[in-house]
Amino acid sequence: MKNGGKLTIKTSNGEDGTVIVRIIDSGIGIPPENISKIFEPFFTTKVTGEGSGLGLHICKQIIDSHQGNISFESSKGKTEFKVILPILQSSK
Repeated sequence: MKNGGKLTIKTSNGEDGTVIVRIIDSGIGIPPENISKIFEPFFTTKVTGEGSGLGLHICKQIIDSHQGNISFESSKGKTEFKVILPILQSSK
């Protein structure tokens, strides 16, 4: 968030053996024209040299490889990413 803001991280247990992680910020939001592209490799809105456009793409690949899910909602003043991951059960 360029001009400050608030970042909140919340965790909870899901109903079906999952853990839910929510990452919420009070930034400017994701413009509607970018919503369909944010998980694409090399997509960035930053100027050259400030970002590679791989961060969210890599996050999604890692989450997918663990049979999880990532989704988001965004509006001006609030973006929330929600990550759902299965909890590994001990084999004791």
